[in-house]
Order: sequence, then structure tokens, then C-alpha cells
Amino acid sequence: MSTLRFHAIKESFTNKPILVEEKERRSDLFGKNVFNENTMRQYFTKDAFVGVMNAIQFGKKIDRNIADQVSSSMKDWALSKGVTHYTHWFQPLTGTTAEKHDAFFETIGNGMAIEKFGGSQLVQQEPDASSFPSGGIRNTFEARGYTAWDPTSPAFIYGTTLCIPTIFVAYTGEALDYKTPLLRALNAVDNAATDVCKYFDKNVKKVTSSLGWEQEYFLIDKLLAASRPDITLTGRTLLGHSSAKGQQLDDHYFGSIPNRALNFMRELETECMLLGIPVKTRHNEVAPNQFELAPIFEEANLAVDHNSLLMDIMGRVASRHNFKVLLHEKPFAGINGSGKHNNWSLSTDTGVNLLSPGKTPMSNLQFLTFFINTIKAVRENEELLRASIASASNDHRLGANEAPPAIMSVFIGEQLTKVLEELEGVTKGKLSPEEKTELKLNVVGKIPDVLLDNTDRNRTSPFAFTGNKFEFRAVGSLANCGNPMTVLNTIVAKQLIDFKKEVDLLIDKKGLKKDEAVFNVLREYIKSTKAILFEGNGYGKAWEDEAKKRGLSNNKTTPEALKAKISKKSIALFEDMNVMSKIESQARYEIEMEAYIMHIQIEGRVLGDIARNHIVPTAVKYQNILIENVKGLKEIFEAKYKTVSQEQIILIEEISGHIEGINANVTKMTDARRKANTIEDLEQKALAYCNNVKPLFDDIRRHCDKLELLVDDEIWPLTKYRELLFTR
Repeated sequence: MSTLRFHAIKESFTNKPILVEEKERRSDLFGKNVFNENTMRQYFTKDAFVGVMNAIQFGKKIDRNIADQVSSSMKDWALSKGVTHYTHWFQPLTGTTAEKHDAFFETIGNGMAIEKFGGSQLVQQEPDASSFPSGGIRNTFEARGYTAWDPTSPAFIYGTTLCIPTIFVAYTGEALDYKTPLLRALNAVDNAATDVCKYFDKNVKKVTSSLGWEQEYFLIDKLLAASRPDITLTGRTLLGHSSAKGQQLDDHYFGSIPNRALNFMRELETECMLLGIPVKTRHNEVAPNQFELAPIFEEANLAVDHNSLLMDIMGRVASRHNFKVLLHEKPFAGINGSGKHNNWSLSTDTGVNLLSPGKTPMSNLQFLTFFINTIKAVRENEELLRASIASASNDHRLGANEAPPAIMSVFIGEQLTKVLEELEGVTKGKLSPEEKTELKLNVVGKIPDVLLDNTDRNRTSPFAFTGNKFEFRAVGSLANCGNPMTVLNTIVAKQLIDFKKEVDLLIDKKGLKKDEAVFNVLREYIKSTKAILFEGNGYGKAWEDEAKKRGLSNNKTTPEALKAKISKKSIALFEDMNVMSKIESQARYEIEMEAYIMHIQIEGRVLGDIARNHIVPTAVKYQNILIENVKGLKEIFEAKYKTVSQEQIILIEEISGHIEGINANVTKMTDARRKANTIEDLEQKALAYCNNVKPLFDDIRRHCDKLELLVDDEIWPLTKYRELLFTR
């Protein structure tokens, strides 16, 4: 194993930057391999174009004749670009994407064949669903599941395959993917927000949820990564002593991008441009060999598809540049982990960002309405929001010194806090003309002057307002954005519906003017959401104690957090909003709990294997070298040998202690895992893995990492942190 380590290090030094030529402008490349609106205009008949655009913009059903025209046009376009196959590209609940390729090929007899792709093949397919997670929705032997075309996300070409974004549902109709509930949630927030917008602008007909994700990741030399079984099998290092130099000098953050990494980024960005992924920003992140990529905002469904596609592309491009991309939230202990900040907002079809202030009191009252209702939605559903980003990998990041805590809170900045404090003092009921004028001019009217320049960022806040959007910072770098976006849009939709009911009641029953009714409801929301607003440092026990006083949850682990998904409140919420049925909610809970158990189980097996089969034998080997040294000193110095070999003897004893610690704790871990595996109740099984198996990882690691400092570097089998993080 040590030979592999040094061979990998030697070979990694021969890896030179792979030159990437950018011969075309980004604007010319953008969307070349996407069947977008511009391409549709070229290939579609008028009826087909109108039919598809109505489906995209208004959710109207596409009839069979139109589907046949669309599929024929897609095929002609794809064949013109050298495509040979097509696939329904979907996002099952595995956390990755899925695809089954079929050729544009059919025999017609007499030894002849044609390229064929009909409307039925475009609209629906029946992949084998037996091995995808279903959470008990159907038996394993019942393989039938359906993928159905999502026309709101354009088809694209990757390699020689036409990829058609689709939803994925069971034979009985329940959603088995991330996209289906997301589309329902986006429809719900569109309807709810449009109704509220009509208080301020009767011309609004549609509200779109937008998303801008920020993808953080590590780039590690491919050979060095391959020399680590833990990275290969779990995506993170399960052991390894921290490097003497890490991120403490802050010299990597926004620093000059290493040439190899830069060329990887250039090719990745070219691939993204061709696929219509509007990536714009790249930079070094805080930790060594950590980077970030971010796009321009897009409609949420398309943004989720693009992020899922990006994560796949990153791995393929990285391999061509002799890198391995690590998307795990905490691949290295002691340095920053990786997140995927989800920047979320709502925009109208009239071109107004509902979370951006305007130039008039009326537009600012609209802003405050959506701003305060979002805060209210988070306050009422903070445990569900926490559950939406829960995973075994993200548990390592949440609450660490560089990341938001597991406690959900909202940061809005000093200036907006003052605005809300002033609004809190609004008179209950009808307002006097003077008060109404003063309120509009002194509170609402002044927002543009203070908002964009004075709303600071808070890196410890999981949900922060950043000028014209909310940034959900707690989302993990491995996550499918569809999960948190489904929850966020659903809770906001429900809150806006409740808000409108309250406002209408005050107008109809109390005789209040529209503005008075809005102010009255917002005033009560401000009072009831104070507990969720937090401007301070989210690290440490002080905030945990304060959060407990405020009645905020602190679900630090995934088994604790996921229970919110199947609470009566959450199930009723999703059912009322037509986002998920009770069966679908329960299925997702089971799938995510099972995934948690399997991740901890795999990590335990890998750690036990490395500790006993790599670390212990190496420690024994070095111990034997020391023993031979002591024997030689005894031959030379005879009675005095104890004095001259004192340090070696102490080292031998230390190594023995750590070997004993490793073996004892691996045995404990294995026994705890076996015991956990006998538990039938899913929640209790997950808790057993969380509380009884996982803590032993740290004990095993501590002994292994101590041995790394004691054993001769020449025989240490695992590539070390300094080599993984500083080989560029």
C-alpha cells in the first residue's frame, strides 16, 4: 500500500495542465446543444410551437398530434448533430440522475432500417423501477414505473445522446423522484403569490420562483484519490491527521487559481455553455484545493435540472484533467466543508422581483408583504426546513465552525430590523390619514435608500436575506436542490394563502382599506416571528441556549431532523397544497432514513477495513523495526541499553496502546452495527447507527491519526492530508 502511495505522488507530479482552447465567445456557445425556444422556432411547425409554449407557460396539455410533430423535429435536430440515441433523463430518489439509452433505430423488414422517434416515445417510457428507492410504495418485484416528459425543461444533447428531462412516477401514480413534487410546489407558489400580487398590480398573471445555486467542491489529483480506499468508497477521508498548514493563513481564498484547476474550469464552463447552464462565477474557496462555481439565476425547476446535470458533468470533465471532484460536505476534517447555497426569490411576469424594493411606497409595501411572509413561513416550519437538508454527509458540516448551525434562523440585517420594529408599532385597526401618510413615507418609502447597501451577510445564518433574495446557506454540496426548493416554495405558498385570507377578512368584515388590512396583518406577523430572527454569531453553546429559550428546534442529526417530514402538520401541509400525498411523504421519510443507515454502515465497514488491514499491520511493522533497534542497542550497550533505548521503548508502548485502541473500538463498532441491524423499526435502527455506531468512528480515527505521527513516513500506507490538499 505504501508503494501505491508514493507511486501516486510521483505520478501526480507529472500531470501537467491540459490546454483548453476557447475559440468561440461564451454567448455564441450558449445553448448550442439545447432544444430551446430558438431551436424550436427553427424546427417546429406553428401549431407545434404554440402547443409547447402553452405547456411551458400555462401548463396546458400537449395533444398526441403535437407530440408526434415535436418528436419528429427533435429527432431531425439531434441527428443533424450526430446523435445516435435518446434517453429519458430523470432524478430518482438516489440523489443522482438516471438514464436508459435507446437508439433512433428500427428495422422495417427486408434487411432495411430507419431512424425513428415517435410522440409516444417522447412523452412516456417505462423503465425498470425495481431497484430505485420507493419507500414501500411498491414491492421490489413490481418493476413498473413511468417517466413522463417535462416540457418546461428543454431537451439537450450530451455526447451522442438526446436527453429528455422527465418526471418519474410509480405505476400507481406516486412520485418517485425530486422533480414531480417540485413542479407541484412551484405551481402552488405561483397561484398563491399571483393572488397576493393582485393587491398591488392587477396585471400580474404569473409568479415564477427563481433559484441561483452556488456549488462548492474540492479538486483532488485522481491518482492520489485512488490511493485512498475511503475517498473511493465514501467520498470523504475517514481518517488522516491534519496538515501542519491548512487554511489558517487564508491564502487560498480568492487567490490565483492553479493552472490545472483553471483549465478544468475552462472546459467545464464550455460544456456548461453548450448545455445552456449559465455559469458565471468561479473562484478559490477557503480550504486548500476547494473551489466554487455559480450561475446566473434561473427558473427554479430548470436551475435544479442544471445543477443535477452539472454534478455529473463535473466528474467526467475532472477525470479528463486527472482530477477527482469531491462533492461530499466534509471530505476533510479540520478545514472548511462544502455547501450549495440556494439563493431564492419570486418574480412576476411583469418583470418585478418581489423580494427587491421599488421606488414607490406601494412597491415597497409589496416587497414587505413577501419579505415578511417568507420569514413567517420559515418561523412556522423551521423543523421541516431543517429536515429538507438533512443527510449523513451534511451532518458533518452543519454546526462546524465554517457552516450554519442545525438551528434554523433568519438574518435580515440591522436596517431591515429597524424597519420591522417601526412597522410593529402600527395602530391596530383603521389608520388616521396622517398616520398612513407618515407610515408610508417614513417607513416603507425609505427602504430603497438603505436596503441594498446596508444588508450585510452573515456566514453563520442558515437563511439570510441578501439584498433582493433569501440565501438558504444550509443546503449541502451533494444535495439535489429539488428537496429544499420543494419545501421552501410549499411553505411560502401556504403562508401567502393564509395571509390573503386574513387580509380579505379584515377588508370584508372590519371595513378596513386594503393598505390598512395589509399593515395590520404584517404587524402581527412581525410580532410572531421575532424568535426566528437572529443577527449574531451562530457558533457555539451561547446561541444554542438562546435558541432553546426562543423555542427553536436544534435537530443536530439526520434521524432527529427527518421526523419533521412525517409529522401531522407536515403531511397535512403537503396534502393541502397538492404537493405530496401522505404515502409520498412517508415514502420519502423511509428512503432518506434508509439512506442514512446505509451511509453509516458503509463508512463503518470501510473504516474497520482500513484500520485493521492497513493501519494496524503498518504500525506492527514499524514496531518490529523499533524492537530490532532495541535488541541491537542491547547487544552493543548491554546493561546500559535501557538508558539509550528509552525513547524507542516508550514509542513501542505507545504504538501498542494505539493498536489495542483500534482493535477494541473496531470490535465495539462491529458489534454495535450487528446489533443495530437486528432492529426492525426504521427510526430506532437509524438512531442506533447514529448514537451507537457512528461515535466509535471518532475513537478509531483518533488512534489511527496518532499512529500517523508516530510511524515512519516511508511506510505509512495512506496518502496524507498535506499531499491530498497541496498537490496542484
